[in-house]
Amino acid sequence: MPELGSLVSKVRSKNAGPFWLTIDVFCDDPTTYTRVREGLKDATVARLFGVEQQLLKRFDIPALHVVKFSVPRPVVQGTRADRDMHGAGWACLLEELQID
Repeated sequence: MPELGSLVSKVRSKNAGPFWLTIDVFCDDPTTYTRVREGLKDATVARLFGVEQQLLKRFDIPALHVVKFSVPRPVVQGTRADRDMHGAGWACLLEELQID
């Protein structure tokens, strides 16, 4: 099974305010988008990010060939316990996920 990062043009994560992170998966074409959309299971993504599945927000955007996830930050942005203030490191986790 290939890693997600080898199938798509970009996986990007970013800060979405002090309480949320957003991870975007950009696909180059409709075929890849369909494969990624069907291969990324909500339960798997929630487990990967250590959140309960009902807290995971998913947005499939076919017109842009993008699959987007939003998850609550483990700690509030900018607090002493925050180790990734901009949320940039979360993309690496999803890039390495193997999908069908």
